[in-house]
Amino acid sequence: MDQLISLSNATLGQLAIERPRYDRSRLTPGIVHIGVGNFHRAHQAWYLHRLMQAGQALDWAIIGAGVRPYDAAMRDKLLAQDCLTTLIELAPDNVSAEVVGSMIDYLPIVDGNGPLIAQMADPAIRIVAMTVTESGYYIDPVTKGFDASHPDLVHDAAQPDRPRTAFGAIVAALRARRAAGHGPFTCLSCDNLQGNGDILRQTVVSLARLTDPALADWIDTHASFPNSMVDCIAPATGPKELALAAQFGIRDVAVVTHEAFRQWVIEDEFCAGRPNWDAVGATFSDDVHAYETMKIRILNAGHQVLANAGENLGIETISGCMAHPGIAAFFGKVQREEIAPTVAPVPGKTPASYVNLIETRFANPRIVDTTRRVAFDGSARHPGFVLPIVRDQLAAGRSVEGLALVEALWARMCAGVREDGTEIAPNDPLWDRLAPVARAARTDPALWLGQTGLYGDLKQSEPFADAFCAWLVLIWDKGCEAALRRYITGTERHTATAS
Repeated sequence: MDQLISLSNATLGQLAIERPRYDRSRLTPGIVHIGVGNFHRAHQAWYLHRLMQAGQALDWAIIGAGVRPYDAAMRDKLLAQDCLTTLIELAPDNVSAEVVGSMIDYLPIVDGNGPLIAQMADPAIRIVAMTVTESGYYIDPVTKGFDASHPDLVHDAAQPDRPRTAFGAIVAALRARRAAGHGPFTCLSCDNLQGNGDILRQTVVSLARLTDPALADWIDTHASFPNSMVDCIAPATGPKELALAAQFGIRDVAVVTHEAFRQWVIEDEFCAGRPNWDAVGATFSDDVHAYETMKIRILNAGHQVLANAGENLGIETISGCMAHPGIAAFFGKVQREEIAPTVAPVPGKTPASYVNLIETRFANPRIVDTTRRVAFDGSARHPGFVLPIVRDQLAAGRSVEGLALVEALWARMCAGVREDGTEIAPNDPLWDRLAPVARAARTDPALWLGQTGLYGDLKQSEPFADAFCAWLVLIWDKGCEAALRRYITGTERHTATAS
C-alpha cells in the first residue's frame, strides 16, 4: 500500500474519498457539543456536515467539549487532525468512507470547566448539545427525580463558579449570559432517554435552583429543551477500525465506523434558532415520544435481550448473537410477543416492520459491535429500557415470561463468570454492588429482585417474580441454551420449575 495520508486540513485535497467541499476556514461556531464520542461524530456531526456540503449552516460549526479527565485523550487525537473524522459506512454489501469536517475545535478540559463556561457564555453559541450516556443525568433511581444528594451536584451547588459537571457548567454559562443581557441557548440532549429533553430540563433547572432560584425561573421560562430521538449504531474504535481507514489510504486515529442507517427525530423548540437539519433527513415532530418509544423499546431493550445472553455464552458481537439460532429465536419471540405490543406505530412504520428492520441491522456482520459494549451499564439500561415494558405488560395482563428471562440472563451475567468458566470483567458503574448479589441469587433468586433501586416493587408481582426465579434456577442448573430452548418452544417456566 502507498504511504498513508495523515488526516488534516492540509491533506484533504490528497484524499480519494468524499471530503468537505466547503472552506473550513470560513466556519464559525454555533454549537457546543459535550461528549464527543463515536456516536456524536457519526450522527449529529454528520447531519450538520451534510448541510455544509450544500453551502448551508456555515455559522453553526461544532466546538467539542468534555468534563471528565478521560475526555482529554479524544481531544488530543482530534486536535492533531484538525477535528476531522473519517466515517466508514458498513453496509452489508458495501463499505464506503467520507471525511466529516463540521467540528472546528475542542475545548481544554480543566478543573472548574472555565473554558467550557466561557465558550457557552458567548452569544454566538445558540445550541449546547450533549451525549453523556443514559446514566449521566443524576436521576434518582427510585423517584426518577433530581438527585441533589449526589456528590458531584453537592460540589456544584457549593462552588457554582467552578462546577464539576456539564450541567453545572451550563448553569454557570446561562448565569453569565443573563448578567450580560444575552438570551439563553437551547439545551439539546442526544442520549437514549425517554423524554431526554424533559430530563435535561429537570437536571439543569433543579441544579440552578439550589443556588439561584431567580436564575432557575429564567432558564425554565426562556431556555428550550427539545426532546429528541437518535439512532445509529457506531461501534467503538479499535485495531480493526484503524485498519479499515488504512485501506482507504488514511491514517486517522479517531476513525468511526457505523451502519448504513441513521434517524434523528426532534421537537422543533429552539429558543435561539437551529440548522435546517430536516433538509438532510432529520425529522421534526410534535410526537417525538412515539418515535423514541419504538426505538428505545425495540432497539435499546432489544440490545439487552441479546447482549446478556451473548456474554454468558461467550459470543463476542451482536451480529454473532443474531447468528446463534437460539439467541436469534429468543430475540424474535420476545420482540413480537412481549415488546412490540407495548409500542404504537409512527408515520411510515409499524412495530412489526420496525422489529424486522432491527433484526436486519443487528445481523449485519460488518458491524463489529461487541456484546460487552452493549451490555455495559445494565444498571441504567435495564431500568430505563426493559423494566418499563415489564410494567406495561403486567398492567395489560399479558405475558412477561420472555422479559423475566432477559432479567435472569442479566443476573447470571453479573455473577462475573461465563458458562465456559472465563471471567466477565466488571462492566457496570455499580458492578461492586451487583456481583455479590448476583452470586448469592444463584441459590436465592429473589435476592436479585430485592434491589429496589433497580426493580422498585416488581418483586411483589407474582407473574414476573415467579418467572424470573424459575428462569434463574434453570439457567444455573441447565445453562442458558436450555433456558432459551424452553422459552422458544413455549414450555416456558412451568416446565422450568419442574426441572
